[in-house]
Amino acid sequence: MRTADITRNTNETRVRVSINLDGTGRQSINSGVPFLDHMLDQIARHGLIDLDVHCDGDTHIDDHHTVEDIGITLGQAFAAALGDKAGLRRYGHSYVPLDESLTRVVIDFSGRPGLYYNVPFTRARIGNFDVDLAREFFQGFVNHAQATLHIDNLKGENAHHQCETVFKAFGRAVRMAAEADPRNEGVIPSTKGVL
Repeated sequence: MRTADITRNTNETRVRVSINLDGTGRQSINSGVPFLDHMLDQIARHGLIDLDVHCDGDTHIDDHHTVEDIGITLGQAFAAALGDKAGLRRYGHSYVPLDESLTRVVIDFSGRPGLYYNVPFTRARIGNFDVDLAREFFQGFVNHAQATLHIDNLKGENAHHQCETVFKAFGRAVRMAAEADPRNEGVIPSTKGVL
């Protein structure tokens, strides 16, 4: 089974992330940031990833450290669970609508971190959640999962819908890219022979 259990402790946060890439979408999430919990649930459910996340962070200061550090730790968990990436599909993409909002996410577990993020949120906050933190989450993820990630919100008027389509599309794209490819079993999907 492609699983990982990663703990990351700093002076700002204490994060534990456990994943099973071949799961059913089961999740147990307590980040300390309620809107982020809702978004992580989208990743688990739409990515069919079993996901446990727990964080004790300095949210009395700001949510920034918690959101970023969970992205980092989730990226580390993906890197560990994917291993050498033999037999991996490697690429994944998804378009997800929610009413007026439409987002496209494309991912490549390339071994090269890169985030190309175009989400023109229509307001700065969703409830108490600062929408700038969504980018910080994905930047932490790509840096530590060693993935190239393109996120484009193509349409949207409601910021909650915009953000939710981003996380749902990310879950579905990750599901596709992280799946085992039965036609390429045991083979690194790269002409280099390594990812």
